[in-house]
Amino acid sequence: MRRIILILTGLIFSCFAHAQQESQFTQYLFNGIHINPAYAGYKENVYIQSFYRAQWQGIKGAPKTLSVAVDGATPEGNIGLGLSVTNDQIGAQSYLSAYGSYAYKIRLGYYENSRLSFGIAAGLIQLGLDGNKLQSIDQTDGSVATSSQTRILPDVRVGVYYSNENFFAGFSATNMLSRYAARKNMSNLTVPVPEPHFYLTAGALFPLSDELTIKPVVMLKDDIKGPTSLDINGFILLNERIWLGAFYRTSVGLYNKPNLQNNLPKSSATGLIIEVFATPNLRIGYSYDYTLNKLQNYNSGSHEISAGFYLNRKSSRKDRQLNCYDF
Repeated sequence: MRRIILILTGLIFSCFAHAQQESQFTQYLFNGIHINPAYAGYKENVYIQSFYRAQWQGIKGAPKTLSVAVDGATPEGNIGLGLSVTNDQIGAQSYLSAYGSYAYKIRLGYYENSRLSFGIAAGLIQLGLDGNKLQSIDQTDGSVATSSQTRILPDVRVGVYYSNENFFAGFSATNMLSRYAARKNMSNLTVPVPEPHFYLTAGALFPLSDELTIKPVVMLKDDIKGPTSLDINGFILLNERIWLGAFYRTSVGLYNKPNLQNNLPKSSATGLIIEVFATPNLRIGYSYDYTLNKLQNYNSGSHEISAGFYLNRKSSRKDRQLNCYDF
């Protein structure tokens, strides 16, 4: 059994041999700045949120991610600013990033809460590979790193985001510069470099009563070379205090990708999400992912914890209209 797990782990990590993939967050929709810089300032108050995700519990070297983000809007409300820091660990590989975000919001039509935002984020990423954690089958294989390697690269993210009281949609692109910057700086290193990723998100808010609201959300994530990921989420908001939700994640074939096998098995997962407004200024969330493919026999699921805090809440929830972008 131990031998099987080691082989399986090696296969998982081999997927990252040529390209670093984006951090996986199940609770991304509670603060969209993690995937779209155009979301900066949409809550209008200064908001700090952190995520911690432990993926595939029971597998040695499985991904662990910690991310902290803070964002807010100018007094006029048309400019959003944000800062996000993420630390990712996957086996011998490490990924540390810091981005500053700027978003400009335009109010559309006659409705004050209908807004279109354009965002850009610039920052630095530090890529690392600890060769001491790698075990080579062939000790004479010179392609396997035997020492620690690091490299710092510049990067850029861009996005657009639209929302009104009952609907939102966004498109964003990440890792737009690091791949090109690495061509001149990493010719002699084996540190994986992030590939550009593209996100398409959309959701709606359906108030059924003063105590019950339904929110479906979908997200497509694609990196051109790897499988396209589809997230389908469904949430119920109870008394404007508790979000209860479930999700299903799978791979979809939107278009032909020559680098992928035709019979590549789908990477699927499902799980539950809960977020509680513990106080008017504090939000706490938890999600559990359960793998549906063959990997389920070797791990006990993925756990994700989030906490968000408003620093200068301008008004209580009861004093303002329920908006799709504020949740």
